[in-house]
Amino acid sequence: MKYRLSAITLLAAGTVALTGCSTSGGGSSEETEGDALAQIQEAGEIVFGTEGTYRPFSFHEDGSGDLVGYDVEIAQAVADKLGVEAKFEETQWDAIFAGLDAGRFDAIANQVSITPEREQDYLFSEPYTVSQGVIVTLASNADIASFEDLEGKTAAQSLTSNWRELAEENGATIEAVEGWAQAVALVEQQRVDATINDELTWLDYRTTGAGEDLKAAAFTEDSSQQAFAFAQGSETLVDAVDEALAELREDGTLAEISQKYFGDDVTQ
Repeated sequence: MKYRLSAITLLAAGTVALTGCSTSGGGSSEETEGDALAQIQEAGEIVFGTEGTYRPFSFHEDGSGDLVGYDVEIAQAVADKLGVEAKFEETQWDAIFAGLDAGRFDAIANQVSITPEREQDYLFSEPYTVSQGVIVTLASNADIASFEDLEGKTAAQSLTSNWRELAEENGATIEAVEGWAQAVALVEQQRVDATINDELTWLDYRTTGAGEDLKAAAFTEDSSQQAFAFAQGSETLVDAVDEALAELREDGTLAEISQKYFGDDVTQ
C-alpha cells in the first residue's frame, strides 16, 4: 500500500462535487443543491472511488469475482448507516483524485493517508485505519529489538520507498529489492537481517499462514492514518460519515472487519 489539487473556491468545488457525482437517482432539487448529504440521500446511493486492484483493501477475488476488501466492507457499512446503497467506481490510483475533483464519485475509499498537503485541498473523515512502520526479522533474531539496532545490519528495501530511508538513517546497509515479497523472502533465507515495511503489509502476510518463523521486532513511534477523502464543500456528508464511523466503532463492526482481513484491530 500502504501517500493526494488545487482548491478553486469553496462554492465552486462544492458545486462540482455535488452536481456531478450523486445524481444517479435523479436531478437535484433546490432544497438539496449545495448539501452533499442531501444529494446522496436523494440519489439513494453514495459512490466511492477505489482501485479495485489493491489487495486486501479493494480487489476482485480471483481477479474476476465481486469487489471485496477491507475498505470496501467499511464503505458498505457506512452506507448502511446512512441509509443508502454503496456503489463503487473503479479507477487507477493516479487518476483517483482527478475523478473526485470531476465529481465522478462522492468519496475515495482506497487507504488515503491524511497529510497536511492533502488537507489543503480535500476533506477527510475520521481515520478508519491506523498503522505504524515495523521491523520484521527472524523470530530467532535477538540482535534487533529497536531501530537503533539496525546499525551495521543489512536490510532488504525497495530503493524508492520511505522505509529504505528509515533503514539508512539507522545505519543499515541496504539490499535492494523490488518489493515486500522479495524482501521477506531474503529475511526468511537469512540473506539479510531485516526489512522495514508498513504494519498492514506484515499483518496481511501473516493472515496467509506465512511468516511463522518471523516476528515484528520493533514499531515506529509515529503512525499513519487513512480515511475517506471528499471534495471541498462536502461538510454535511463528512459529518454524517464520521457519525456512522463512530457508531460502527462503538458496536464493534470496524474491529470485526479489521480482524477478518488482518487478524488484528487496525482501526484505532
